[in-house]
Amino acid sequence: MDLTLATREVDGRAVVSVGGEIDVYTAPKLRDCITELVGAGTYDIVVDLEAVEFLDSTGLGVLVGGLKKVRAHDGSLDLVCTQERLLKIFRITGLAKVFVIHDSAGLAPGA
Repeated sequence: MDLTLATREVDGRAVVSVGGEIDVYTAPKLRDCITELVGAGTYDIVVDLEAVEFLDSTGLGVLVGGLKKVRAHDGSLDLVCTQERLLKIFRITGLAKVFVIHDSAGLAPGA
């Protein structure tokens, strides 16, 4: 399964809708997308994980790296996720305390 990315701007924030699997093979695509947004001066990003079917440690690393990039510019990287199997990964790794996780893109400020 491949990774699909769709980026749109909503109220000054970039919303990146991710679909498919985020693993060692596809994670660089997401990393590049976040790096390009930050490079273009977008520091408030929402990553919508609703269509993600699989997430491994490489994907988590990309999200953490993205968070570090935007925080260096006093920005934010929030997640949208309602899938229990993905939320469990964030809880087990302690990342549920690091990321702001919304249960719909509509609840993310500006999304």
